[in-house]
Amino acid sequence: MKTLWLVVAIVLMLGGCTKKEETVKIGVAAPFTGSIAKMGNDFKNGVTIAVEEWNAKGGIKGKKIEVLFEDDANDPKQAVSVANKLVNTGVKAVIGHFTSSCSMAASEVYNKAGIVVINASSTNPQLTQRGHRNLFRICGRDDLQGKVAADFTARELRAKKVAILHDKTTYGQGLAEEYKKNIEDKAEVVYYGGITQGEKDFKPVLTTIREKNPEVLYFGGLYPEGGLIVRQSRELGAGFVFLSGDAMIDTKFIEIAGQKEAEGSYVSFSPDIQNSVGAKGFLEKYRGRFGEPGPYSVYAYDAANILLKAMSEASEIKGAVIADKIRASEFKGSLSNYRFDEKGDVTHMPYVIWKVSNGKFIEYWRP
Repeated sequence: MKTLWLVVAIVLMLGGCTKKEETVKIGVAAPFTGSIAKMGNDFKNGVTIAVEEWNAKGGIKGKKIEVLFEDDANDPKQAVSVANKLVNTGVKAVIGHFTSSCSMAASEVYNKAGIVVINASSTNPQLTQRGHRNLFRICGRDDLQGKVAADFTARELRAKKVAILHDKTTYGQGLAEEYKKNIEDKAEVVYYGGITQGEKDFKPVLTTIREKNPEVLYFGGLYPEGGLIVRQSRELGAGFVFLSGDAMIDTKFIEIAGQKEAEGSYVSFSPDIQNSVGAKGFLEKYRGRFGEPGPYSVYAYDAANILLKAMSEASEIKGAVIADKIRASEFKGSLSNYRFDEKGDVTHMPYVIWKVSNGKFIEYWRP
């Protein structure tokens, strides 16, 4: 009888082990609820399409890919909790997080666990400057984005006086500082200060800025606050041009600001995906399934494809092995061909300036 129970126990144990290895788990972390949930869900959709394509081809090494979507709600503390949950669940890699504040906090957890991370949307330079060998980023950085915006201010807008606002976050303040660093020798900075993310009334600070007569207001932050800043500045009769970064290029910004009020606003972002031959298939599939893609949907799609291709070609599905494969390879994506430097940054991702015209964003200026 003891022998029989031993055999049963071994069979159950082996069955349990087999079940655990039926799929390859990856995590996706972004804000699926809260004020920028649209961006998070656009991001989720991009990953979903890539994973479905891979699973239709047989997955990775004969195993289906299982995606664990976790909501960090754009909260760094929740991002850390999400990171720990994903590590404890046994994911082999992570795509995310979305904002720099969350990515910086969560990446410490992944680094300690040896989990590969591909970031597709966090632009703060510090993310890849801490020696994390398993972390990669396919979007651009704010040191380049800030420079392009400053060059546009001086060369195209010919502004002599600028005001700078930020939302005190890792992303927003970091971007504002990069712009300030690059504009100071080209124009006078008549105001520099911060607002608090989540606030609704910016008229007091906008009144102060208006009295200093800047020709441009540069804002480092996200579209919920950016849209309100534009709307309220127009209500105050302020005549300055609004200029901001990549987190503003969403239809939600125009909706919050108002189409009339948003007209003539400028933001920095990557070149128009409509002009990318490699993105045609992705765009058709995305629109047929989810409607119009968000600004970072294609980045999420490319990030997923880079990760899954590296995992499929690596000799083992282990963090360090996958990371070595990513670092040694070039990947063809919808937006671009991707190759990574020693820090984990993509070697080429240009920024251009977009303009709100007739209620839509159009590519406007290239440096």
